[in-house]
Amino acid sequence: MILTITINPLLERKFYFNNVNYGKENRAFKEELAAGGKGINVSRQLNYLGMKNSAFTFIGGNNGKIFRSILTHERIDYSSVSTKSETRSADLIMDINEKKITTFFGINSSITKDESDEFKNKLEKMIQNCSAVVFSGSSPCKETDDIFPYGIELANKHDKISVLDTYGEHLSRCIDSSPTIIHSNVHEIETSLGIPVSSETEKIKFLEHLYSRGIKMAFLTDGGNPSYTSKYDFHYKVYPPEIIAMDATGSGDSFVAGIIYGLENALVYDEFIRIATALGAANATTWDECRVTNDQMNVYIDKVKVEPLGKRMKLIDDSPTVH
Repeated sequence: MILTITINPLLERKFYFNNVNYGKENRAFKEELAAGGKGINVSRQLNYLGMKNSAFTFIGGNNGKIFRSILTHERIDYSSVSTKSETRSADLIMDINEKKITTFFGINSSITKDESDEFKNKLEKMIQNCSAVVFSGSSPCKETDDIFPYGIELANKHDKISVLDTYGEHLSRCIDSSPTIIHSNVHEIETSLGIPVSSETEKIKFLEHLYSRGIKMAFLTDGGNPSYTSKYDFHYKVYPPEIIAMDATGSGDSFVAGIIYGLENALVYDEFIRIATALGAANATTWDECRVTNDQMNVYIDKVKVEPLGKRMKLIDDSPTVH
């Protein structure tokens, strides 16, 4: 079973308009509530891929009650630590004619030290009972900044695969904890770590740095541009398919779900990087976050090009084994 960890969940209120007139009165023709947060998105996408998983998160307040009901309605298996603070929320303005989404994020939840400690205390048993654990999304406050590094160390202790997809001030500590796998995008690395990764040379140098920190696989994506990936000290350039993008929100989470899908099904590296890239691309063609079906994914798999850089790994050694 896959365990996903989200410490900054998001209750989304989506308002749909045929055409938004900014500065004037607007009336929506449809309104939706959705459960967000990167780890929750990964769980949702894993459900669509038929992968058993469970989400672990913080939930609090009236927003939290709505959040719980949405998870239950979507049949997302979850457990949580209750917080005194409200689960954060965001309003999304969906402009149909312009094919444009504008998001207004609310205030992050204020997690207490006791709530953070309770979360960490529950992690060890949960990690022992999973095959892989995904640490996704941002940290809402200082009191939660050590949860991901702590969880990664637990995963290493119990010989479990850990996948990291985060950003912000705690990213450096997370990397130092040596997750098995890391996914990030160019913008997140540059803003979180303050290092340039715009050129191919800089990207490969960064992948080499991650390998020196004990990270066995790394995936550095950049929207519709080629991504750069590594398995140990072997590097690849991955060309995504051409698409007509509507909204890229959740594409990184669908990508991460594809990585997990490949590892759990013992697919070779070349195959599951195509799956992950196809999932991310297919997600960007819709406004539905992380609800890509196998049929939608299969449209793009053969359009993904994987190009080895430098030395080539022998096929017999190019397995998904990461221990």
